Amino acid sequence: MRTVFSKVAALALWTVPVCAAGQTADSLIAKYLQASGGAERIHAIQTLRRTGKFIGGGGFEAAIVQENKRPNSVREEFSIQGMTGINAYDGANGWKIEPWEGKRDAEALGEDEMHSILDDADFDGPLVNYQAKGNHVEYQGVEQIEGSDAYKLKVTRPNGDVSFYYLDTEYYLPIRIDTQRMIRGAPQETETSLGDYKQVAGVYLPFSYESGPKGSSSADRGKVTYDKIEANVPLDDQRFARPGMPKGGSHP
Repeated sequence: MRTVFSKVAALALWTVPVCAAGQTADSLIAKYLQASGGAERIHAIQTLRRTGKFIGGGGFEAAIVQENKRPNSVREEFSIQGMTGINAYDGANGWKIEPWEGKRDAEALGEDEMHSILDDADFDGPLVNYQAKGNHVEYQGVEQIEGSDAYKLKVTRPNGDVSFYYLDTEYYLPIRIDTQRMIRGAPQETETSLGDYKQVAGVYLPFSYESGPKGSSSADRGKVTYDKIEANVPLDDQRFARPGMPKGGSHP
């Protein structure tokens, strides 16, 4: 996994390595922000558009587009067999359109879908400004992840979801995220590997993700590869609002 971060090696030289015992959650988050490009560049990005493809088990493939706008709006499109589905969240309401189910009108997201899209709507992720978001972060030592040492950060969100962020010990960027949440009273655990970091508007972002249930094999996991990530593209608020309902409104 370390070869993924070769382009950010120079950024890691700003600090002298210290032993794991000297690390704290805040010091690691500070190094993560610096390695990513710095707080100023991170906050200068107001919108992101990611385009690429999703490959699931059995070779299932879909074209995907994800658009994010500060503070917490997101729209996700996935196209298969000439049909395009949408999942979106405007900061208050989550909705979807599923044409392959014969549904052309927008309807509310279910519980599982809301959990997922709220994570995607967090523009900078749970580590940036974590205290203002009500998140609690703990440093839990060093673990081996895919042959590399990684600093382990436990992130507990106000809704009870728990994520474990594993930061590469040399470059301070996440190489894996494990998430635990309760869905309809049952625990659900997922693992996500991140890689192929590239610079977008001065900030390093992962261009590939591989995700699946905890303990699943690579063959059973979904893979997302982005061909392009664009920063500060014009995105109107109405792209995120449920059709026929103003942003922030409630559907009857």
